[in-house]
Amino acid sequence: MNDVNFNKTLVWINGLVPLAIIGWDAVNKRLGANPVEYFLRTMGVLTLVFVMLTLLVTPLRKVFGWNQLIKYRRVLGLFAFFYGVMHLSTYLVFDRNLDLPGVVNDVIERPFIALGMAGLTMMVPLAATSTNKMIKRLGGKRWQRLHRLIYLTAIAGVFHFWLIVKSDLFYPMVFAGILSVLFAARVIYFLRSKLRAPAEKP
Repeated sequence: MNDVNFNKTLVWINGLVPLAIIGWDAVNKRLGANPVEYFLRTMGVLTLVFVMLTLLVTPLRKVFGWNQLIKYRRVLGLFAFFYGVMHLSTYLVFDRNLDLPGVVNDVIERPFIALGMAGLTMMVPLAATSTNKMIKRLGGKRWQRLHRLIYLTAIAGVFHFWLIVKSDLFYPMVFAGILSVLFAARVIYFLRSKLRAPAEKP
């Protein structure tokens, strides 16, 4: 096994560790008085964590020259989608008991649910086009433009979390701060590339 495959295996193992821990706690009945609520919130937080890790790859590459990180961004993004699907599935199956009219009513009356669903919906095309075959089919530039949806997903996810937590805003603020830094880094890189382009012309 080469270094890339070994590191990808480590990412997969570590990505599944939180789910394994929650599963162990569930078996031992250590999820608190409301296990469904605990599992739902945890899946949502894990979704945001992996979204942020996915967005962090590009700044780390540009700042520290860690270009090898690009090989693991796809895995991180797929974990974000996986935990997002787990979050939504828990809500639909265990919280709403597949009561679709009730879900529709929730979406209409509770904006944070609509935001969360919008964020996950935007992740669907990202997950579907994550393969090398799809990158070639779309073309590099079109693929990159499509995958900028991850930023809208992140915004929707942060606001979704912010609106859920009505009193203790510490963790939503942490995610909002991280996202703000990532946006600022992207703006800086964009402006630098624009300023550098005229200078490179003969």
